Amino acid sequence: MTVIIDCHGHFTTAPVALGQWRERQLASLNDPANAPKPDDLRISDEEIRAAIEEGQLKVMRERGGDLILFSPIASHMAHHIGNEAASQMWARVANDLVHRACTLFPDHFAPVCQLPQAPGVSPANCIAELRRCVDELGFVACNLSPDPSGGRWSDPPLTDRTWYPLYEEMVRLDVPAMLHVSASCIACVHTTGAHYINGDTTAFMQLLMSDLFKDFPTLRFVIPHGGGAVPYHWGRYRGMALDQGRLAESLLENVFFDTCVYHQLGIELLTRTIPIDNLLFGSEMLGAVRGRDPGTGRYFDDTKPYLDACDLSADDRFKLFEGNARRVYPRLDRYLRARAM
Repeated sequence: MTVIIDCHGHFTTAPVALGQWRERQLASLNDPANAPKPDDLRISDEEIRAAIEEGQLKVMRERGGDLILFSPIASHMAHHIGNEAASQMWARVANDLVHRACTLFPDHFAPVCQLPQAPGVSPANCIAELRRCVDELGFVACNLSPDPSGGRWSDPPLTDRTWYPLYEEMVRLDVPAMLHVSASCIACVHTTGAHYINGDTTAFMQLLMSDLFKDFPTLRFVIPHGGGAVPYHWGRYRGMALDQGRLAESLLENVFFDTCVYHQLGIELLTRTIPIDNLLFGSEMLGAVRGRDPGTGRYFDDTKPYLDACDLSADDRFKLFEGNARRVYPRLDRYLRARAM
């Protein structure tokens, strides 16, 4: 029986104490002596259980899911706010809470970590937290922002060699990254409606015009939100690549897309444009879009019925809902195998 794995979930129902801790941290940026410590965050197991049982777990069960790859709230990563030290501390606090949640519900959640990125700071500074999360806490992947500046795009592209030390560690640990931006600091660029989609598209274009995967043939990235503009403009990207003597299809050994697309025609376009081997079921439930579609009565972010309505073979459905996730996330596969023993 297929295990329905949702590759894109965030702890959007985290207890309010987490946000209050973050507010205290940001308020003390100019007064480090009064900055909160990780141990100052007081959240009981009972509060975590309530947040999960009345949030993602309840909705997942209602919609027929089995397991979510679970990470801190993407828009709250806010790498552009504060400084490197604050980002390091915030990532640790947010990751520890996700670890606790996944430990309390091991059959339904697998942890994915936030990285302590900061504008103008070497990505190599994220390695220690990535190692801690993977080696010590059992995380299966990370979220990596292609734009830690929050919309200013002031840092080097993902293909710049400044990223290489982090990629080397990802390869060593055998963990993929979801290329997920955080909040926008640009007033005219909406965070979830524009910046997220811009980030997905921009990251793909950077990869398309590079030889990154010649240097890292086993590095794996998941581009969320259905790939932004990529599937819709696949002909444009194929053509631009060919003009440069490249093949867009060559990225498909290393780049994958989730199914966080919230209407039937969009899902059908995605599944007919991108090979099934490169698609992973995802919903980002209880995230940017929480309401119901008045035309169908279903929640917009309930993406499984869209996929169920597509003309896909049984083999393709297995790949989409389980097989591809286990292949792209080897540590998740090992976790599921151990659980089945």
